[in-house]
Amino acid sequence: MTHPSPDSPSSFIIPPSSSSYDALLLLSFGGPERPADVAPFLRNVVRGKRVPPERIEQVAEHYYLFGGVSPINEQCRALLAALIAELNAHGPHWPVYWGNRNWHPLLADTLRQMADDGVRRALAFVTSAFGSYSGCRQYLEDIERARDEVGPEAPVVDKLRLFYNHPGFIEPMAERVASALASVSDQRRAAARLVFTAHSIPTSMAAACDYEKQLREACRLVAERLQRPEWDLVYQSRSGPPEQPWLEPDINDHLRILRERSGVRDVVVAPIGFLCEHIELVYDLDVETASVCDALGIAIVRSGPLGTHPRLVRMIRELVQERIDPQATRLSLGALGRSPDRCPPDCCRSQCPPQPGQPPPRG
Repeated sequence: MTHPSPDSPSSFIIPPSSSSYDALLLLSFGGPERPADVAPFLRNVVRGKRVPPERIEQVAEHYYLFGGVSPINEQCRALLAALIAELNAHGPHWPVYWGNRNWHPLLADTLRQMADDGVRRALAFVTSAFGSYSGCRQYLEDIERARDEVGPEAPVVDKLRLFYNHPGFIEPMAERVASALASVSDQRRAAARLVFTAHSIPTSMAAACDYEKQLREACRLVAERLQRPEWDLVYQSRSGPPEQPWLEPDINDHLRILRERSGVRDVVVAPIGFLCEHIELVYDLDVETASVCDALGIAIVRSGPLGTHPRLVRMIRELVQERIDPQATRLSLGALGRSPDRCPPDCCRSQCPPQPGQPPPRG
């Protein structure tokens, strides 16, 4: 049962009964698939944001270096196929759709297809494990905007909960990191530094959500599973204006400090903040950070994202099952507990609201 269509939604409405759900939506970021796609794709990404033009041109060159193709859409196609097989094998026997925020298949197009197919309510799995404006709330806004574009026949779609501490995320992430660690020589593996990385966001945005707390908890759970008590969390891929503070340390700055102060010779980089391969991994880490490591005399190994790991695919089905069956086990690890099914109205804002008597924050 499959409808490989453009986009998908998610909304603030919790349906009165689980029986009203009739489809699953895979909702992701999107990426260009040929050189001609790069400029319009990037215009979609930066719409409404204060990104310097020179930064946009710089990022465009990153895509051109790889033929204008991001790996993320192909990864989503593979995940879509895996989800179809998983639901066909274990249920619920729903059609599965795919839509993106920034490139084809675009969300509004997918919602039109879903409406044409008779879908009225769906659950959406968003390829972002952590709560932030861009990783959570913005997807909810994208869905509502797409529903408005489609009109009254547009289906309602509820976003599945955050899964940063779900065993279906932590276990396969630990497996990926263990595989990367295993590629370091036996003599040097114990001294290799484990460095987790995630996309940086403005500090004003970070102050309005639990992004940092959730990242640190996920890193701790993975490192604990691997019995690696020493690890670092760093950030990458910042894109805002220079005067706007973003989360730090930057991965490349941190590696320089590790080499200078600790004499680190081997580093395993684990992109825990990314679910799929895309340019911010294959360029920012495999080209830019690898070049920094080469200059510093550090041997670098990068673990792969989860992609279509079978445990991740099963986790998505488990998240669906817990929403439609009140008796289903709701899994989570660590001290932070299970994320709520529905985001609170004030969660994951783009920035903290100003305090009384203070001017609104810039950026």
